[in-house]
Amino acid sequence: MRIIEVKEDKKQYLDLLLLADEQENMIDRYLDKGKMYVLDDNGIKCECIVTDEGNDVLEIKNIATVPDYQGKGYAKSLIDFIVEKYRKQYAILQVGTGDSPLTIPFYEKCGFVRSHIIPNFFTDNYDHPIYEDGVQLVDMVYLQRQL
Repeated sequence: MRIIEVKEDKKQYLDLLLLADEQENMIDRYLDKGKMYVLDDNGIKCECIVTDEGNDVLEIKNIATVPDYQGKGYAKSLIDFIVEKYRKQYAILQVGTGDSPLTIPFYEKCGFVRSHIIPNFFTDNYDHPIYEDGVQLVDMVYLQRQL
């Protein structure tokens, strides 16, 4: 298993990016300014994009695992890599996600705690309703982890 930084042609992973953020123009907002990493384990299994948000905050903007490989620890391995790589450069790693029973427990298992909410983020910024596990996402829930 190896983790590789992708510096060019990040859109080659668009299908994987769209698993975590299903509107391409939203991905375009952070794709070029973010650092992208892919986890290769006999093929690409997972990707992650992080951005510098200022004030010693690094944010996970997108993290997704190929569906057949979800639940096998690839995303956690990628988060562990990000934590190790950036712990001396930033104080906080944060992630924003929908209030979903699929994602919130995953981040909590990775050491994140709820920080704040941006009301109506999904309804205000996406051109269609976003559903996860049958629940419409409305507010953006931010979780943070000390580095």
